[in-house]
Amino acid sequence: MRTAFPLSYVVIAGGGGGGVFSSGAGGSGAGAGGYRSNFVGDSSGGGASAEAALIAGGVYTVTVGAGGAGATALNTAGAKGSDSVFSTITCEGGGFGSGGATAPGSGGSGGGGYRDSTTGAAGTANQGFAGGNGNAGHTGAAGGGGAGAVGVNSTGVGGTAGGAGVACSITGSAVTRAGGGGGAGASAAGGAGGAGGGGAGGVNSTSGGNGTPNTGSGGGGGETAPAQGGTGGSGVVILRVSSSATLKFSSGVAYSVITAGADMVYTVTATSTTDETVTIS
Repeated sequence: MRTAFPLSYVVIAGGGGGGVFSSGAGGSGAGAGGYRSNFVGDSSGGGASAEAALIAGGVYTVTVGAGGAGATALNTAGAKGSDSVFSTITCEGGGFGSGGATAPGSGGSGGGGYRDSTTGAAGTANQGFAGGNGNAGHTGAAGGGGAGAVGVNSTGVGGTAGGAGVACSITGSAVTRAGGGGGAGASAAGGAGGAGGGGAGGVNSTSGGNGTPNTGSGGGGGETAPAQGGTGGSGVVILRVSSSATLKFSSGVAYSVITAGADMVYTVTATSTTDETVTIS
């Protein structure tokens, strides 16, 4: 007879990469990766409550999504982040930030708008929020969406902040992850990265900041070559289960483990392929 255990999880996809616009206007911040959690008392992304309790036992797929690359040339967008997966729980990669030639991308959370695109891209329901809106005539770009809040709308020549991430206590202490990337400024400061690891926006040939690894945060936008968009932060899969359970990971899984009360918390920080597994017994 297979043994099964109550299991809590946080699954976060890779954040998107920031965009780069031409001289005189900023590239927009990227969206955070999709965020799903069933840890009691905490939240999922996009304003959703914690998901249903899970009883686990057997073999499950586990994948940590990479962050999307930032834009490397004028008037170009960054790349979307990659999905993270645990079992049937899939989180969508963060939407990319934009330059002038391509609208911002949707994703777990959406990329921010820029001068000629007034609408930030959408987030995925129950995973993250939309990017902030750009504004024709406002040369500062908007911030990307975070798991916990919409990116800030463009308001002038400075970039605006990425949306905040979500705090979770699954490891035993509250940690905020999955903030959106800040939009780049044109002749004033770039926007701050959203709380939870979002990269800050650049200004005047300054590159956007990278999202913090293993938070799924979005990269910041850049303004004018040789500036680049910030790379999105890689995702993470966190599993909390009774210390009486045994977890065995396939060889391509990088993880750490800590004790939290009567439980063990396994934090998966990287996977070599999309076919990696964890066996719970």
